Amino acid sequence: MKKVGIIGGSGYTGGELIRLILQHPALEIDFVYSTTRAGKPVSSAHPDVLGRTDLLFTGSVQPDIDVLYLCLGHGKSRDFLNNHTFSKTTLIVDLGNDFRLEDSCEFQGKSFVYGLPELQKEQIEKATAIANPGCFATAIQLALLPLAKNKKYTEAIHINATTGSTGAGVGLSPTTHFSWRNNNLSWYKPFTHQHLGEIHRTLNQMDAPAELFFMPQRGDFTRGIFATAYTSYDGSLEEAQHIYQNFYQSAPFTHISTNPISLKSVVNTNNCFIHLHLHEKTLLITSCIDNLVKGASGQALQNTNLMMGWEETLGLELKATVF
Repeated sequence: MKKVGIIGGSGYTGGELIRLILQHPALEIDFVYSTTRAGKPVSSAHPDVLGRTDLLFTGSVQPDIDVLYLCLGHGKSRDFLNNHTFSKTTLIVDLGNDFRLEDSCEFQGKSFVYGLPELQKEQIEKATAIANPGCFATAIQLALLPLAKNKKYTEAIHINATTGSTGAGVGLSPTTHFSWRNNNLSWYKPFTHQHLGEIHRTLNQMDAPAELFFMPQRGDFTRGIFATAYTSYDGSLEEAQHIYQNFYQSAPFTHISTNPISLKSVVNTNNCFIHLHLHEKTLLITSCIDNLVKGASGQALQNTNLMMGWEETLGLELKATVF
């Protein structure tokens, strides 16, 4: 069993990582670090793990671990690593945005590889440090990668994506209270969301830059991302479906549906479902994921499996909530 440490274990992403690792056959949690809950049971923050673990949150770290997961707020991973030292053989997976962009991926002698397996599986297998993609960025890139590889867009791409309340983190804000969120819908950060940077980095890396108009929305549900993207397309629906099926033929978690898709089909799984619809000369791509699993903790474990040389799906064959 490989021993892992989790930094920032009291939030939504940390909690999801704990749940997944508890049922992973090759990983064992050594410690869960939290400055706000040190000494308290992990189940005090994540009641569903009661009876599955007796772990306590800790305010100290064990440096000789096999994998370190950073589940901190954006911009805090660098500070933590500057103040804590780990073994040279410790693999690092950062679930924040500190190392995702090209000008920030080098740190303390490590090169953080962007951890989108459908994009660069071989690089991840050789990596010692991973910058886990953002949740919106994952859903949107998986919708666009096949078009980018085949240079099939020539005009701007318009994107609308709605995320659940867990995407905002566990900290309270005016837009996360039940009385505000329930039966409500709103947009935020129109055309300026921080995940655009990593999406542009990927498209430029594929020599397929694009003008993106991204409208993020807050949904009145807890988890999941439902994203749509549309752009001009010179080709048939059958051709587009072939392009997508061919691109994802070896991807165990990304699947193309010929029927319209819905969010509940992927919630609580590491899957991404994609559907294509052609209206005259406009191609509509729909993509949906669980923001906490494929959009965060599940993808972190998928990357860990690849770095360790294990089966990519190990510990991630999960069941959707459906109805």
